[in-house]
Amino acid sequence: MSRVAGLLLTLLALPFAILGLILAVGAVASLIIALRVGAEYPPAGPFVDIAGGRLATIQAGPVDGPPVILLHGASANASDPMEGFGRRLAEQGFRVIAFDRPGFGWSDRIAGDEAAAPAVQARIIAETLDKMGIGPAVVFGHSWAGALALALALDHPERVSGLVLAAPVAMPMPARMLVLPWYWRLALKPPVAWLLSRTIGPPLAQYYLPETAKRVFLPQPEVPGYAEMVRAALVLRPGTLLANVQDLVGLPAALAAQSARYGDLRVPTLVISGEADPIVRSETQAVPLAKAIPGARLVLLPGIGHMLHFVAAERVTDEIARFAGERREAAPLLKE
Repeated sequence: MSRVAGLLLTLLALPFAILGLILAVGAVASLIIALRVGAEYPPAGPFVDIAGGRLATIQAGPVDGPPVILLHGASANASDPMEGFGRRLAEQGFRVIAFDRPGFGWSDRIAGDEAAAPAVQARIIAETLDKMGIGPAVVFGHSWAGALALALALDHPERVSGLVLAAPVAMPMPARMLVLPWYWRLALKPPVAWLLSRTIGPPLAQYYLPETAKRVFLPQPEVPGYAEMVRAALVLRPGTLLANVQDLVGLPAALAAQSARYGDLRVPTLVISGEADPIVRSETQAVPLAKAIPGARLVLLPGIGHMLHFVAAERVTDEIARFAGERREAAPLLKE
């Protein structure tokens, strides 16, 4: 009887032993990935120290130029908007400042888990701009950062002279998009997400990174050298993977609360989106958002997908330069 019991216990323990081995191997692989990525893509610009940590920036253009703030979307970092079109703006005389959002790139996850909320990240960005003596400025937000740019304008209007929302995620999401299989809901529980982000998460993310980059460019082909150009592998580090998951999971509730205030916005706003965007569809986000914000101007780009700031970089640059110029011309009138 004891032999049978021992065999049963061994059989029961075997799956846990295998799981433990997989997690252990994953933890070693994750550490190697994090060290390699950090060495390959060191900070590309100055840090700004604020209460609770520091934010990393990439800056271009004359220091006395009109400021334009670039905020990146999910799974990205400051290099994404800067290399897409930010340097083009800098060549036109703008002072361009791209931020690694809290927990991304080389920025600290200031405020910890609470930083998943756009309003919290907006507070951190506003404090950083204040420390830098920047503002009001034109603020650009792509995709997830559309919600962040809006939160910045809603809660810290003194820092924003105009909003440029590109392929923005800003309107409440349909309930069906929030229904996840049980195993996803389990994986997103805080303790489980923390464990996965430090074990099997980075190796899996590394495997899928090339395919993900191709998918976000559809229907256009991926820009050659994109992943290297934007230091995409920085998202593979455990802390950033966890921050990315937290931001995505927390966004629907934030949008449900935040979107009710869009009618109160009085800041000039440009909404620009690709009509063929399969990731953030313009008909459910950009179009109703432009209607919700008083006086907002909507620009739809035929045939263009989610990565409009790369595949239509010249048009995006021209639109922002014109928009920013209009803000400068209006500023003296407002002061009078």
